[in-house]
Amino acid sequence: MSTLRPRLASDCRYDILSLGEVMIRLDPGDNRIHTTREFKVWEGGGEYNVARGLRRCFNKRAAVVTAIPDNPVGRLLEDLILQGGVHMELVKWVPFDGIGKQGRVGLNFTERGFGVRAAKGCSDRGHTAASQLKRGDIDWEEIFGKAGVRWFHTGGIFAALSETTADLIIEAVMTAKKYGTIVSYDLNYRASLWKSIGGQKKAQEINRKLAPYVDVMMGNEEDFTACLGLEVPGLDKNHSKLDSSNFKKMILEAVKQFPNFKAVATTLRNAKTATINDWGAILYMDGKFYEAALRENLEIYDRVGGGDSFASGLIYGLMEDKTPQQAVEYGAAHGALAMTTPGDTTTVSLADVEKVMAGGTARVDR
Repeated sequence: MSTLRPRLASDCRYDILSLGEVMIRLDPGDNRIHTTREFKVWEGGGEYNVARGLRRCFNKRAAVVTAIPDNPVGRLLEDLILQGGVHMELVKWVPFDGIGKQGRVGLNFTERGFGVRAAKGCSDRGHTAASQLKRGDIDWEEIFGKAGVRWFHTGGIFAALSETTADLIIEAVMTAKKYGTIVSYDLNYRASLWKSIGGQKKAQEINRKLAPYVDVMMGNEEDFTACLGLEVPGLDKNHSKLDSSNFKKMILEAVKQFPNFKAVATTLRNAKTATINDWGAILYMDGKFYEAALRENLEIYDRVGGGDSFASGLIYGLMEDKTPQQAVEYGAAHGALAMTTPGDTTTVSLADVEKVMAGGTARVDR
């Protein structure tokens, strides 16, 4: 029997709860950020995307803990989140000071890239309401002890926003574990976020402090190196090929250093161009490795959110007591599908995911 046993659904109000910042993504479509005259508006955030995927694709009861300023931009973000079906009763609404100096909505300008032109992101998220969340702001005893949560997800993006957000994560995961909630964490290293507060050294200090509270650790090979200081033996630095045996050695070292990890999952990506990637994933669980089918030359429309959608598919499989092999296949298929549509979040159904898992073709459905 697996050592990973989520609480019973009947005992919990939420299947999945995410803690993190939700931003407004401004997408220039086929244009560049610096030349466009119009943007498409989406919502997104590394931790939130996982909860939204579990709600929209996998029909799980999802909620998010974050902070949003009470102004028209904040209410736009609310409208976008509600369209995704994620419960907002745990959101902290912050009074607006008139100019956003004391709290604002973060903006994420993101180009999709094409061919040899890589995808590019430019964040504008200083002084956001979510970055100012701190210990004592959220009643975790009420959430985990009384309401009940089966699975709690957060990650390195939120940890990087400020000293107080990392402390809030520790407060949350300690309470979650007290009540038997599974804790997952996506390392999600972003050099731009850590740059002003100590860089990679600070990232490793904070993430290694958080790691002992995590049941399911996720990330790609760069995340494990940057955030936990784990090197991939024999890694092809140009990523011209994906050799899973090297990544497996890194995962074994991670479990050796952090024996509390009940599962470790990593996505494998070789970006041949912005629009053609090789895509795979590995799960280590209960002493064994499980590898998803490698999708070579996967065509990418918008790569943002692929890793988050992998996480939501993986969590669905583990939450539903699927086999570890099925769980990693759910994650890899959902991540692949999410990158075929614009925006950070999923637009597909469980049937779509299972069709891809079964080897279904891309012939038109009529």
